[in-house]
Amino acid sequence: MELSKKMQDALNEQIKEELASAYIYLSMAAYCESINLGGFAHWMRVQTNEEMEHAMKFYGYIHDRGGRVVLEALDQPPVEFDGPTDVFEKTLAHEQYITGRIHKLYGMAVEEKDYASVGALQWFVDEQVEEEKTATEILDYLKMTGDKGQGLIMLDRHLASRGG
Repeated sequence: MELSKKMQDALNEQIKEELASAYIYLSMAAYCESINLGGFAHWMRVQTNEEMEHAMKFYGYIHDRGGRVVLEALDQPPVEFDGPTDVFEKTLAHEQYITGRIHKLYGMAVEEKDYASVGALQWFVDEQVEEEKTATEILDYLKMTGDKGQGLIMLDRHLASRGG
């Protein structure tokens, strides 16, 4: 069964959202570099790569189902932030936005009885649980340590150890 036009269009829009996420996180990495938080920057670069992988999963899935990928233009991401706490507040808010989009895609797949898409989208549903959990944990640490001092330096070193 081929993808419906409606599902194909929605999945193409999600590719744009995943690429935009990568762009946002790369901008956050650049900001963190500019304020000498190399560990935060490293974490954001790894996150950028993850978002690119998500976009490519959608890309491959559309092609596997006989669809056509059509890329759309991306907006410029924000470039200025009010410190590392602001970066992770925006990270969490963005991940919650993406979760909402994934849930809408899942609902659309259920509505269309497109069980192949339901199965493919389940991976993204599970991934978003992890994304939100991780962003929340880091934000909680930042709220405990603040944007200055020894705690921030320790958190920066911790974030530098992220694999990927």
